Amino acid sequence: MVDDRVAAAVHEHVRAFSKGDLPALMAGLADDAVWITGRTTVRGRAELEPFFREAIAGLHPTLVVENLLVDRDRAACQMTETLLWDGAERSYSIAAFFTLRDGLIVTAKVYREGTAELD
Repeated sequence: MVDDRVAAAVHEHVRAFSKGDLPALMAGLADDAVWITGRTTVRGRAELEPFFREAIAGLHPTLVVENLLVDRDRAACQMTETLLWDGAERSYSIAAFFTLRDGLIVTAKVYREGTAELD
């Protein structure tokens, strides 16, 4: 069953990240959200805000969602991330898995190529 609210929340999160819009990024996350990457686990707003502030600072990241699949309150997608690193543009593939509650992201597992094996 496709829930358009879940797809919209994922797309809004990605747009906010690409724009570097920290307030919009944080607005899409539950207070108790957990963000897991290949390198770290970040829990709650007190940890998430500085995590995202650092993630968007200076690199000018752009994310493009591809192959978004939604099942009730869960979503999975592939993304392409393009960012500036040492003056050069670099692209990475990302696998992302989201769980939402009341339209807000509660858990996210986001793996950029080369940072972790997927289970």
